[in-house]
Amino acid sequence: MTILQKLKVGLTTESAEQTRALAAELASALPPDTTLALHGDMGVGKTTFVQGLAQGFGVSEHVTSPTFAIYSIYQGSERTLVHLDAYRLEKKSALDELLMEEFLQTPWCLAVEWPDKTGDWLPAHAWHLTLSIVAGDRHHLVLR
Repeated sequence: MTILQKLKVGLTTESAEQTRALAAELASALPPDTTLALHGDMGVGKTTFVQGLAQGFGVSEHVTSPTFAIYSIYQGSERTLVHLDAYRLEKKSALDELLMEEFLQTPWCLAVEWPDKTGDWLPAHAWHLTLSIVAGDRHHLVLR
């Protein structure tokens, strides 16, 4: 079973390290120029997941949540990772002002935390991953 098939069924990780490893594995399966919408409550591991994507793309920098900067750009050996945290966006039109399209040079991956705050800005072909906490510190991930 491929990582995509496993995520469509749903996977549970036991630690942040496992979540990062899972995301790194997914990075190798993502086609170029993919938008990945990360759904879930505060503290479910969205940024941890993006850290794993960065590892999978060969990013050497430390990845943190861009809550106050809104987005961060990381150049990896495999592709560029743009990490958007839409939590603080007041209105969807603010996304247009960020000019992120300027940084989306193929091959790229755009990982969006709080995608519900982006309105209809996300492309229709975006991948949607839902993260949740189950049984204490375990995290459940489902790709839809």
